[in-house]
Amino acid sequence: MKNRTARWMTGLATAALLSAGTVAFAQGGAASRPDTSATLNKPPRPKNEAEAKVLAVIDEMTQDRSQRYLSVSPEDGRLFRQLTEATGAKRVVEVGTSTGYSGLWFALALRSTGGKLVTHELDPGRARIARDHFKKAGVDDLVTVIEGDAHETVKQHKEPIDILFLDADKEGYIDYLQKLLPLVRPGGLILAHNMKSPRPDPRYIEAITANPALDTSFVLMEGSGVGVTLKKR
Repeated sequence: MKNRTARWMTGLATAALLSAGTVAFAQGGAASRPDTSATLNKPPRPKNEAEAKVLAVIDEMTQDRSQRYLSVSPEDGRLFRQLTEATGAKRVVEVGTSTGYSGLWFALALRSTGGKLVTHELDPGRARIARDHFKKAGVDDLVTVIEGDAHETVKQHKEPIDILFLDADKEGYIDYLQKLLPLVRPGGLILAHNMKSPRPDPRYIEAITANPALDTSFVLMEGSGVGVTLKKR
């Protein structure tokens, strides 16, 4: 009995030591692993002179945050460019031009796909600055800026849309979606900014997550958040 008790106590002590060692190893391993985010997050490299020209304006706007107003982050913009080029999008509709920062990211892809961007902006001052940025970047031939209340101006769209990007008045997302979703082609995407901050309209979230014809993921939520919604084929 004494021998069994001694063996049991010895086993218990060994288990405790092994457990403590495992925790210490795990903690030490986590502490010793380097943060790779800084090394992974490299700026995009231009493929040619035309792309370099666009990226130069994007970089200038990134540094001068006063001109960006409520624009997207560089990480958001790179995602938009990648999705646009990967899907071969030919027609992108943006609601909320601001000063053209997100539009430049779309234009990077549209130059390759042979597509066009139609972007809507309420404020004439921002629309003017955006046009200047598009011209400076050499993509003004790819972009049409429509001024006015987008709740009205989006009604002029009649052609199929490959990618719809929403980044205007947040309570208006549901209206834009209802008006433009019928034009989004099967296999097309609806991208929505500010899915985390500021708080998105619950009606829009319900519309893109409860509709069986749509499939939605939320990405880059460490920032303002982006909704990526697929219109199923």
